[in-house]
This record gives sequence, structure tokens and C-alpha cells, in this order.
Amino acid sequence: MSTPAAAALADTVSAPSSLPPAPGGRPVDDRTAWSLLDDPQEWTSFSRPVPDQPSCWESNVVFEGMHCAACALTIEDAVRAVPGVQSVTVGAASHRGRIVWSDQAVRPSDWMAAAERVGYRPLPAGDAFASERRRAETRTMIWRWGVAGLCMMQVMMYAWPAYVAEPGDMSRDMDLLLRWASWVLSIPVLMFSCKPFFANAWRDLRQRSISMDLPVALGMIITFIVSSLGTFEPEGIFGKEVFFDSFTMFVFFLLTGRWLELRMRDRTAGALEALMNRLPDSVERRRPDGGFERVAARRIAVGDEVRVLAGEAFPGDGTVTEGATHVDESLLTGESRPLARGEGSAVIAGSHNLGAPVLVRIERTGDQTRFAQIVSLMEGASSSKPDIAQLADRMARPFLIAVLVCAAGAAAFWWGHDPGHALMVAVAVLIVTCPCALSLATPAAMLAGAGTLARGGVLVRRLHALEVLATVDTVVFDKTGTLTRDAFALGTVTTRTGCSPQQALQMAAALARRSLHPVSRALVRAAGDEVAWVTDAVQEHAGAGVQGLVRRADGAQTAEPASMRLGSARFCGVDVPPTDSLHACLADEDGWLATFELLEDLRDDAAASVKALAAQGIEVQLLSGDVAPAVARVARQVGIDQDHARGGCTPQDKLDFLRAAQARGRRVAMVGDGLNDGPVLAGAHASFAFGQSVPLTQARSDFVVLGERLKTIGDSVHLARRTMGIVRQNLIWAAAYNAVCVPLAVVGWLPAWLAGLGMAASSLFVVVNALRLSARTSDPARA
Repeated sequence: MSTPAAAALADTVSAPSSLPPAPGGRPVDDRTAWSLLDDPQEWTSFSRPVPDQPSCWESNVVFEGMHCAACALTIEDAVRAVPGVQSVTVGAASHRGRIVWSDQAVRPSDWMAAAERVGYRPLPAGDAFASERRRAETRTMIWRWGVAGLCMMQVMMYAWPAYVAEPGDMSRDMDLLLRWASWVLSIPVLMFSCKPFFANAWRDLRQRSISMDLPVALGMIITFIVSSLGTFEPEGIFGKEVFFDSFTMFVFFLLTGRWLELRMRDRTAGALEALMNRLPDSVERRRPDGGFERVAARRIAVGDEVRVLAGEAFPGDGTVTEGATHVDESLLTGESRPLARGEGSAVIAGSHNLGAPVLVRIERTGDQTRFAQIVSLMEGASSSKPDIAQLADRMARPFLIAVLVCAAGAAAFWWGHDPGHALMVAVAVLIVTCPCALSLATPAAMLAGAGTLARGGVLVRRLHALEVLATVDTVVFDKTGTLTRDAFALGTVTTRTGCSPQQALQMAAALARRSLHPVSRALVRAAGDEVAWVTDAVQEHAGAGVQGLVRRADGAQTAEPASMRLGSARFCGVDVPPTDSLHACLADEDGWLATFELLEDLRDDAAASVKALAAQGIEVQLLSGDVAPAVARVARQVGIDQDHARGGCTPQDKLDFLRAAQARGRRVAMVGDGLNDGPVLAGAHASFAFGQSVPLTQARSDFVVLGERLKTIGDSVHLARRTMGIVRQNLIWAAAYNAVCVPLAVVGWLPAWLAGLGMAASSLFVVVNALRLSARTSDPARA
């Protein structure tokens, strides 16, 4: 889904030769196109306000024309130099960037134009025309590849006699004729198939920067010039041999590798693309007269009633008002089975209607939907850089400079022996070295792992978290809402003399309405819609309870509002009879007022999940603010050792336990509800926010579990370990490849065509190896 400005920008960027006309009839140039996004009303289509930073926005964009880590560094340097831009992060594998900027000092067109000036076109990440442009790019690449392949085969036919003929078998005129034929067939390869390499190399020279396309383009042009001189002047210093066959072959191999790499990269980052493209472009909205009109999905507002046909996606969060169907929420909740939705059922933006047309009343749109929050988290992950990837990026430019120096040295060394051979040795050095494999080794694997987890219902907020999770040897679970379900049922209510259970429940619910804790939600559900009491000055204490001033809603009571506390007995400052059931206390200035017994339900896969973690050599701990007997009972049910289960823990107790474990050298992952366990989640090496009730923008964790399956925790650890194994394999391969092939090229034992094949294969290897993590199986961790 895109705005009109984004659509105009897409047209401008994708078809610069036929730019959309301006109001005065003149074509729109790139700068005018970028300025369309300077309207603040357009910012929400690709940006979001930064929390706690007034006037700051975070934009997510896709950069066209990137091929390696050096490209990412060039973009970062150019955009960061624009006044008002606070931070820039560009992912070499995902081609996505995250830009934080101040609307008081800069406009989007300023930093977009800066990226355009260094040769990389920025596009809004949510642009609806991205897939169309990608298809057009792929078609053009296939044409270039086809021309190179066809000409390569013909040139090889003309080159073959020179390889097999014995002295005297072929006349000089025939040899020259074959050279001229090869030269003619090489021209389409040079002018058409090599165009992207030359364009990127020329951009590097103009910007005084360097990327992997510069040495490749140098190798191509040197090979063609040397061979052309050998054709025009067969008696000259380069007339001994021509290399049109090598030229066409390594162009063909490089294009093959780049096309396959593009396809593989799209698959590794496919989960993000699949999510971002799930919203419809248009939807049928009910008119006041009862009819329907098709409007752009961005025009849908809260309160509108829309008709969603079978096969369409829901444009916003809402409630079904008419009809019944089944929906697919697999990419949003991790639930692989179609879910039944009838009148009164909630549906979420981005889910697909599989069965029949339904009417839906829209309740949330845009950034307020869970879909938007999920996309925000995944965009942040795709543009983030793990520490090991940042190291590889920093090595990219020095590596490329070293390649140019090495090629020049090799040419100088061999020049006295044979100038033609010397230049072809330099070409082989330029072509065979591959920083691309080194820079893709880490992010390709991590993006593939993050995409696989996303399909399984686990969002990775920071790619670096996968690296840390792979080293975890201890997992700490919270109990309430994690090992047990979010929902509780209210049991027995015990009250102080003079206060009825219903009155106590209404007062407790008044405080609980200001809290997202599962216990609070249970009390609110039990109290119903009646609002007999209202509150003021409410404060929630994470992991302890809620306190505030409570007074009658109807004003019948003239006394001052009563100060009350709702939460654990310790928080309320009261003593209650020991019990092994979950309960919450309500207290006022006079002390204990009521105790609410809550019945909890253990998750079906809790025991199996704990067993799976133990099978991976991970120690499982249980920390809870609930009373010790209740915690011990749950620990027995799920198979956690009693020595590893502690009850009555405050958030500080949990944090102290975490720090003590870390001091002993343990690598700890915390699994909690994302809000009340905030301090300990932030202090853990890795953390999971569990439960669909958690507002994703507030969840302070490295991973967010969208569904209800605890099994995903163990799967995530397993997949993180596999991911880092793939990363190590890729890094070893990239380092070994360059260590072996560069010396072979320098000594002249590696022909240029084989160097092109090796370079393409090296990049392809790391991407294909990473793609093993994206295999579609029922268990994402076993991908």
C-alpha cells in the first residue's frame, strides 16, 4: 500500500526516461519527486515518530543498486553527512536502511537526494510498487544474462580451433577471421550485458569511493581492450593471443551468480516482504445509503464498515459484523491452521480472508494496528548489523584497495615476460577476489534465520540477539502468563467484615483497568462492564501491583477518595493465610480488605518445552512473584527441579538472581510478559516477550513471541545455534576461498574465465548455505 506521493515517486524512480509530468507540463526530475515526500502527511507512509525524542522520525527505506558492504558504507557516509540526520544504518544483505532525522533541521528529500547523488536510489520501504520494479529488474537482468550466454557460446565456437589446432593446421587469415568474429560478438556483451558493472564503477570514480564493481569493471574493460588490440594489430605486443572467450565467459558467470544471489536474497528476507505486502491496495467501504464503493485502503477510518471478499486481506483491526469465514493469520501470530471467524469475532490487519465475504467494522488503522507494530519490528531487524557483520563491513574497503594494489603488482611483475599475459594475470586477480562473500557471510545467514523464526511466530528485534542466543545455557521463565495462560478465572473472593465480595471486586477492577497484567485483566473481566468506582493518581509497580485513589463513580459518598493497593500481599503490606493458589490482595488505609483467588491453566506444551530445552543442555529456572507453594506446584507439573524454582520474587529479586548467575559465567535468557518483567528482560543476555496481549512497541525484549506456543523458545535457541554454525561456515569459506585463489591468480595459474566462475560461485555459496535455514518445514528450528 502506498500514498500518491509514493506512487509518483515510484514512477519517477522506475522509469526515469518517462517521468510523470508536473502541473505545468514539464517532466518531474528526481529532486521534485523526493520533495513530494516532504509533506508531513506523507511521512507516516514510510516513517514513524521516535519515542521520547520530540521532532525526530525513524524512516525505513530500500536502496536500489547495492551489491556489497562497501555500497552500504558509502550510503551511510553520504546520508550521515546531511545536517539533521542523527543516525543511519544500512544492511548490506537486505538493502534496507534505517534513518533517524529531525524534522526541525532536515526534510526527507534532503537525505534521499544525498543517497541519490552517490548512485543509490532510496524508495519508501512500504512502497506498493516494489514487487513490480523487482520483476522489471529481474527481466532486464535475464536479458543481459541471455545475451552474454548466447554470445559466449558463439565466441567459444570461434576460439576452439585455436586451442586444438596443431601448428600449420590453420592459416593466419583464418585465425584473424575468427578473432574479428569474436570481437563482433563481444560488442553486445560489452555494451549491454556489462552496463550495470560499468555504471556502478563510473559512480565509484565520480564519488571517489570503491565497491566490488570497480575491480570487476576494470577487469572487463582491460580484457576487451587487450583482445581488441590483439585483433587490430596482430603483430603488436598484445597480438600473441586474444581473450574474448574469457571475457564473455566471466561476464556470463558473474551475471549468473548475481541473478541467483538476487533470487536467494529475496527468499532469505522473504518473510519481511511477505508481511509488508499483505495489506490490500483498495477495499469496499459501505456508503451511507447501504451500497459499497471501492476506495484506497489508506482512506479507511475508525468506525467504517468494509466488505472483505474471499482472498482479500483485512485492511485494519476490527470486528466481524456480518458473515462467517476462516482467516489465515500464520505470518502474524504463528498459527498455521485457518481460524474460524464469525459475527463478533476480532480480525487483524494483514490476515487473509479464506472463506466467504464478511462485513467488518474497523477499530484500528495505520500505526495503531498490530500488523504495523510487527512490520516496524521486522524493519528494524532487517536494517540492524550484528557485531561480526560490522567488522566485515569495515574490512570491505581496505580489502578492495588491497585487491587493486595486488593486481597492479602482479601486472608489473609479469610485464617483462609478456605484457598480454601480465594484464590477464591482473584481470584474474581483479575478478577472483570476492569481498562480497565475506560481507554477506553473516547478514545472509541471520536474515534467513530471522525470516524462518518470523514464519514460526517469533519476531527478532535485533539480529545481534541471534548471535547472543546461540550461547545461552540458562533459560529463566516467569510463571504467570508465560508457563501458564494469560487468562485466569476468578475463584473465591474473601473480604473483610462490612465489605461485600461484589463491592471489593468493583474497587479492585477500578484499579486493574489501569494495568495490563494478566491478573488485572482477569479481575476486569469478572467485574463486567459496570463502572461503580473510579480512580485517580494510579501508579503501576512492575511485578508488584497497582496503587491509587479510589472513589464512588456516582459521587454518593462524600468522604475523601480512599488510597488503595492491589497486588501481592507483600506489596499491599498485609498478612494473609498461606495458600498454594494464585491470589491478589486489596488493601486500604485500614489494612487488608479482600483476597481474590485466581485459577490458572498450564499451557499444553509447557512440559514438552522444558524437556526440549533440557535436551539441548540448557538449565531451566522458574522465578515468580506468586507464593512459593503455587510456584512449586507449577514447577513439578512442567518438570523443573524444585531447587530451580523460586516464589515471592520482586522485580529486584529477579534482577539480583540474574546478575548472580551472570557473575558465575552463565549466559541467561529470560522469558516473560514483556512489561512487568522489563528490568530483568533488559538485563538478560537474551530475552523473550511472550503473549499476544503485549503491546509490541512497549515490549522490552530481543524476541517477541506472537503465538501461544512455548515450544518456540526451544526452537529459537536451536535455530540460533544453527544460524551461527552457518555463519562460521560462510566466514571460513570466504576466507579460505580468497586465501587460495588470490595466490593462484597472482602466479598466473588461474585464467580469467575461471576467476569469474570462482567469484560468482563464492558469493552464491554463502547465500545458498544461508538458505538452508529458510527451508519450509513444520518446525522452523529444524529448517
